[in-house]
Amino acid sequence: MNKTILITGATSGFGKAIATKFAQNGYTICITGRREDRLEELKKELETTYKVKVITLNFDIRNKQEVISAIDDLKKQISRIDILVNNAGLAAGLSSIEDGDTDDWDNMIDTNVKGLLYITRQVAPIMKQQASGHIFNIGSTAAKIVYKNGNVYCATKFAVDALNQAMRIDLLSYGIKVTGIHPGMAETEFSIVRFKGDEERAKGVYAEINPLKAEDIADTVWYCATLPPHVCINDLTITCLTQATSFYSIKEADRVKPE
Repeated sequence: MNKTILITGATSGFGKAIATKFAQNGYTICITGRREDRLEELKKELETTYKVKVITLNFDIRNKQEVISAIDDLKKQISRIDILVNNAGLAAGLSSIEDGDTDDWDNMIDTNVKGLLYITRQVAPIMKQQASGHIFNIGSTAAKIVYKNGNVYCATKFAVDALNQAMRIDLLSYGIKVTGIHPGMAETEFSIVRFKGDEERAKGVYAEINPLKAEDIADTVWYCATLPPHVCINDLTITCLTQATSFYSIKEADRVKPE
């Protein structure tokens, strides 16, 4: 039976890498995002390279009605959804709480929390009817420990962690797996978005760190998704070698070398 994966925020970073990984393995790929040109570009690339079916859904996950309409349209094209990857998310700004930009706060809350809820609310009933499925919630090490000036971003990722636990409990009776994956430093467009396009500042975040790559997270999702049916990884934190938590990291040059 051909399986289907739905990935939110698939126009770059983790989402794009996950789509590619599953396309390599013959899945029908459903990708969502706000940048229609990038969706179409990825669709063409995956269909040409891997000969799989790719469905694009161009909408803003912050808009509840757009989410409902998109999934209603998707249900006309496919018969089931085996995997949902709640990947769409962002950080905006890095300010102390008293200096925070409330528009940034709204953007993070609406995307990271409400958007995740909107899409899950539409997909979970499909999986419930199937009595099977796997939901991945992409969190962050910021869901585990708060760092200076992380305030609202950390709060949204703590919420993702809580929702991941709640979904696992609520969907337990229906054979639906739920897995939270919490990456640390990963060199994607994440910091470019956070710093509003300042690429030099974004590069500085990962200087001499040897951070995770998007493909590392895609490999992790694939591993969790292909475990035996009776096995569910509920929660997984993944960092590069030189990062222990959101708070503690070292440069490659500071690693102790063998004598």
